[in-house]
Amino acid sequence: MAIEFHRESQTFHLHNAFVSYIFKVLPSGHLGQLYYGRAIHDRPDFDHLFETAYRSMSVCYFDGEPAYSLEHIKQEYPTCGAGDIHLPALDAQAPNGSRLLDLHYQSHTIAPGKPPLEGGELPSTYVEAPEEAATLTVTLADGLAGVTVDLVYTLYEALPVITRHAVIGYTGEGALRLDRAMSFCLDLPDMDYDMVELTGAWARERHIVTRPLAHGVQGVYSLRGCSSHHFNPFLALKRRETTEFLGEVYGFSLVYSGNFAAQADVDPYHVTRVTMGIHPQGFCWHLHRGERFTTPEAVLVYSDRGLNGMSQTYHQLYRTRLARGEWRDKVRPILVNNWEATYFDFNEAKLLSLAGEAKRLGIELFVLDDGWFTGRNDDRGGLGDWQINYGKLPDGIRGFGEKLHEMGLLFGLWIEPEMVNAGTALWNEHPDWVLHEPGRRPQQGRFQYVLDYSNPAVVDWIFARLCSVLDGAPVDYIKWDMNRSISDAYSCAAAGSEQGAVLHRYILGVYRLYRLLTERYPHILFESCASGGARFDPGMLACAPQCWTSDDTDAVERLRIQYGTSLVYPVSSMGAHVAAAPNHQVGRMTSLTMRANVAIFGAFGYELDLTALGAHGQELVARQVAFVKQHRQLLQFGTFWRLQSPFAGNEAAWMTVAPDRSAALVAQYLILQEVNAGYRRLRLAGLDPDRLYRVTRLGSGARAAGQPITACGDELMRAGLVTTDEDPASEGDFVSRLYLLETAE
Repeated sequence: MAIEFHRESQTFHLHNAFVSYIFKVLPSGHLGQLYYGRAIHDRPDFDHLFETAYRSMSVCYFDGEPAYSLEHIKQEYPTCGAGDIHLPALDAQAPNGSRLLDLHYQSHTIAPGKPPLEGGELPSTYVEAPEEAATLTVTLADGLAGVTVDLVYTLYEALPVITRHAVIGYTGEGALRLDRAMSFCLDLPDMDYDMVELTGAWARERHIVTRPLAHGVQGVYSLRGCSSHHFNPFLALKRRETTEFLGEVYGFSLVYSGNFAAQADVDPYHVTRVTMGIHPQGFCWHLHRGERFTTPEAVLVYSDRGLNGMSQTYHQLYRTRLARGEWRDKVRPILVNNWEATYFDFNEAKLLSLAGEAKRLGIELFVLDDGWFTGRNDDRGGLGDWQINYGKLPDGIRGFGEKLHEMGLLFGLWIEPEMVNAGTALWNEHPDWVLHEPGRRPQQGRFQYVLDYSNPAVVDWIFARLCSVLDGAPVDYIKWDMNRSISDAYSCAAAGSEQGAVLHRYILGVYRLYRLLTERYPHILFESCASGGARFDPGMLACAPQCWTSDDTDAVERLRIQYGTSLVYPVSSMGAHVAAAPNHQVGRMTSLTMRANVAIFGAFGYELDLTALGAHGQELVARQVAFVKQHRQLLQFGTFWRLQSPFAGNEAAWMTVAPDRSAALVAQYLILQEVNAGYRRLRLAGLDPDRLYRVTRLGSGARAAGQPITACGDELMRAGLVTTDEDPASEGDFVSRLYLLETAE
């Protein structure tokens, strides 16, 4: 790994065994992008890659040099006013009203390791040893405007990963108003890409959508105060011929949980400009002399091994160098959540009955969901006060948790600390702590209102209130929910000129509360949630190592949701539960086996009334639990491969392979049964081609179904595994197959 600066040619080259990123200081002092892609040999001069040409109507930067126009030069961090009329990376207004900025190279530093982001609260990837990465900081400045920009690049040694962010400083008089501050800009020399995005809505999050790039602006965004169900803070550009296994793809992922914009802007000369960062709509941040603003971190991944190669890089980085804390590398406990079993209608006796059955079946963690605090018999009251309902829990949270521990179960608890209901003590005593403009009726969602986390006093109060519940209570797991989009983004604690900073400060407040709680309770496993998957993003993964993937627990819908989520996020981060049938979201009937065979590829658990399953169902659950315990190291931390897309047809398949390739677990799913269908073979991936594997088809409850076969890895990957149905009429719709591969002696 190296970050080179060739002084004579003024060229920077970030490169390791996988990737090269090259840019240079141009004669004008701007930074020009030269190359980003598969690793190439370092040389002292790449000037032949610099492109520009005379274009009619363009503004030339140098007198007498009409070909030198910033409109047509591929740049690292473009601004307004110097001739580039595309969407800029930085747009700011000086006290005199000027938006003109012209940033020139001043200096740079190269250092081993990767420091945390300046400012303290924004999450980011990290290293555990300096030799894992190197960091380049390039300082640009506009002396007249009093603006400096530090462009920060980190290159990981063992991965095709470059992280980028910017730090904007101000040394002038008055206040500089930032209206647009992207985390990075990348100009690619052509437009021959398909854009891949993760799009959806509540209960159908992160569906994969692919479309060819066209001239103009295309992209994804959120203006909901969170990263949203609708679009994920991610996009990829892949070559048209790229598949899951072959071809080039560039991935762009933002470590941020609030409003964002991710765009590809293609100009008439086919240059593609990619930008990503905080959405400029409604954003306004004032910098005074000596102050600095840090943008969220963007993670750029290059793969020449197809989409799976990109995803596996994100999985490894995000699982081991974004997630953190005691639970990062530990297998996750198998849980049962009482929500779909009881909703709000429970008492301690009912909960202990459910918990007793869970313990008998081998489950390890019982999660008490919504409804444990006063005023909370439906979703219309109680949020904000966090007073224990002793009518439901006579011995409180502590007593209930101790009873679970005596049974040999871990204890989990649901909270929604960012919200308040009307009529609570918090609502009545601190109306100014709710996001709203005085004199204007605030809008509600799910009968609740949003607390002003841009106000540190609110965060401090909620932290103290939650500590009063958790201190001394044997809580092992927290499910942190957030159930509405943010409207009325006005803080009663902020001056009028600071209202444009409220939504960003809100997210910083969320990160701060997570930090305070995880530092005080380092042994608790936190799972983030936002009405399912509305805030499933890298920023949350830095706070909590797993997230509730979707409120939709239907196995067929989860095929699409989990397949799409895996484009960026590791299996260990996906909360995945076996729920009741008929399913509570779509009414579909699927077998207990099908439901489990989907959910085991995630942080596994159950969300149904175990006591209502009957003897056969309970026996099946016990076998499923035992199987996951035996194989969860492989399931949660193996290398994940997507094999067949549920977005492409009636089948889906994926697999996970042990790091040493000694074992694998393959899953194939048939959504609707076919009559007199053709033969089926499934080509596997990621195996050792020279190793002999014993392949066991697993039946109901993860027991062997039929005699194992033996085959070499190359055969299974090239000729494939025969998966033709033997008797389709006996199985009906929604069929799943599991195959366990183990090294044959």
